[in-house]
Amino acid sequence: MSNVDSTRAHLIETYRKSARHYDVTSQLYYPQRAHRRSAVQALRLRPGDTVVEIACGTGLNFPMIEQAIGPEGRIIGVDLTDAMLAQAQHRTETNGWSNVCLVQADAAEFDFPTGVDAILATYPHALLPESGRVIAHGAAALSAGRRWVVLDLKVPDNTPRWLAQLGIATVGRFAALEEWIVCRPWETIRIAMQDTLADLSWTELFFGIAYLAVGSRGPGTVDEHLSGSRHA
Repeated sequence: MSNVDSTRAHLIETYRKSARHYDVTSQLYYPQRAHRRSAVQALRLRPGDTVVEIACGTGLNFPMIEQAIGPEGRIIGVDLTDAMLAQAQHRTETNGWSNVCLVQADAAEFDFPTGVDAILATYPHALLPESGRVIAHGAAALSAGRRWVVLDLKVPDNTPRWLAQLGIATVGRFAALEEWIVCRPWETIRIAMQDTLADLSWTELFFGIAYLAVGSRGPGTVDEHLSGSRHA
């Protein structure tokens, strides 16, 4: 099994175990709810928008998105784990939303629809280990001027590894912690967003343990970056 396949398998198993209680446990460690709200607000959604949510999980962000886009809008929720999507499906049916499409897929292999109005990823373990590729593919699919938003955890700058392990584990990063600290995917995400999006905004939250990254599709193209990613 390759390292990529091993990481995916680990993520699936981890979230299968936690799916049923995720909505509760995810709120215990630090102020996720407020940060999720800020991430959705950063999308600058309009009624009728189509939103792709990568690593949608149980659909915790769906109510806020639905409030912004209305019944004429559309949510495409993508997640790697069947158990998480089952919870998202239950949430969708309970609320009577008819404009939600759920897709089980690896984010790196997901075929983004062309001309989407917004892309969101909150605590997106599904971006791993190909974060840059996912960011670039999403950027290429965005309509001009529309936004890609990522909210996730990170290791604060100049933090000793032992303290980073303790702190991140405490606030809720469960999967492949050591590998995640070594790979520093937030840096890959930041570089990819700088390369493929315009007006990148990077805000560190909760003493540097989390970040909110926002970029928009500019008038240029991301073809060169995508080509480079394919040949890397």
